[in-house]
Amino acid sequence: MRHYEIVVLIHPDQSEQVPAMLERYKTLITTNGGQVHRVEDWGRRQLAYQINKLAKAHYLCLNVEITKEILAEIETGFKFNDAVLRHLTVQKDKAETSPSVMMKQVEREEARKAQQEQAAA
Repeated sequence: MRHYEIVVLIHPDQSEQVPAMLERYKTLITTNGGQVHRVEDWGRRQLAYQINKLAKAHYLCLNVEITKEILAEIETGFKFNDAVLRHLTVQKDKAETSPSVMMKQVEREEARKAQQEQAAA
């Protein structure tokens, strides 16, 4: 089995369906003998350029260990899911389990917002 990092951009109007989609993909991976090493929900973020006249998208990042057949099945699911705007799969040498640079930035932004809310209260 190989290690992959999969980043998925989901339509911002479908953000409430993200947990269900994530659970479906995790179940598909684990039932076929794969392993999920890291799941990161980066939330809604500004796009660098518009996709389908949208300026924002909901980002997900998965680090998994799966076979090529399962990867092909997952990517086919992405292609036929209207909520998925784009996806990128990168093969990795080893499992990534520590928080990514992007996730650290998201956590800093959330901490900053929490401090501002406390200061305003």
